[in-house]
Amino acid sequence: MNEKLITFLATGFGSGLAPFAPGTAGTLVGVLICLLCIPMPWILRLLFVFALLAVSLYVTEHAESIYKKKDDQRIVIDEIIGFQITMLPAAINVLSLCAGFVLFRFFDILKPFPVKNLQRLRGGLGIVADDVAAGIYAGIVLWLLKFWGLIT
Repeated sequence: MNEKLITFLATGFGSGLAPFAPGTAGTLVGVLICLLCIPMPWILRLLFVFALLAVSLYVTEHAESIYKKKDDQRIVIDEIIGFQITMLPAAINVLSLCAGFVLFRFFDILKPFPVKNLQRLRGGLGIVADDVAAGIYAGIVLWLLKFWGLIT
């Protein structure tokens, strides 16, 4: 991939260039991507998430060298993949998207153990791993909300 494509993808189609809360802007792009997945059966969504995870690892590795900074705030593709992981246990509807958005942002910002430690990993893995873990935490809570009948 060339540098322009890497930065375009790394910045979540430019959302990471937002002057305020670029991570939140990137997560909103994740919401839009999730909406595109509505017609997909769950197994295809899962495969899509794995493919997006692989692309995220590749892109963040190269974007870090382009920006010459560890986990530059402009890189938000990690928020996009983290949100996709959050949404795996729930149907894609307005209530679950809103709950998933709040939960993912909560865990991504709070970074409970061991999420924060994952940032220490080298390269793209360190950029993506903490958001994947935050997405797993948020997905578990989302699944519990579904289990308890609070969302569908």
